[in-house]
Amino acid sequence: MTLRSGGTASPQRQTARLVLRPVNAGDIEELHQIWIAPGVRRFLFDGQVLEWSQASRMIEQSCNLYEREGTGLWLARHRTDKEAIGFAGFWYFREPPELELLYGVAETYWGQGYATEAATAVLRYGVEVLGIRRIVASADAGNRASIRVMEKLGMRIVRRAVVDGRDTVFAAYTAAAPPEPGNP
Repeated sequence: MTLRSGGTASPQRQTARLVLRPVNAGDIEELHQIWIAPGVRRFLFDGQVLEWSQASRMIEQSCNLYEREGTGLWLARHRTDKEAIGFAGFWYFREPPELELLYGVAETYWGQGYATEAATAVLRYGVEVLGIRRIVASADAGNRASIRVMEKLGMRIVRRAVVDGRDTVFAAYTAAAPPEPGNP
């Protein structure tokens, strides 16, 4: 996959309810709180409580990815009260590294469409700005909500495999043209 150079695009995306921007070091407290919540960490970190130092390294890595290639994580804030409600972005997983769409929302915002909204904004960014034509995502097979988000994004399930002892579903979005607003 060839990515266009990072740092040239607008560093902010807006949706009907959210403002997204690349994460920075000042976001650690809010992101750490989201990442250590039991429901979020269950699938994101396989139940492990992420240490502050680990969260800090992830944010630093994300900043480097954004500067280098325009990928990394984006913080999602509610447009009206500016509260951090989640994140979405592109992250490298497995060996050899494969770039995947990643998203998550604080537990208090589950079931309200925020994950789909944030993931749609990042998917559009990947297609329209970075020129990615095939976007992959994965989720634990038991994470029905995340699989449903992938389906709402127009992703097709392409395979299922056991990865690191976990039953994992892989989906892909192939863009012939950039998706229309609100209709990925």
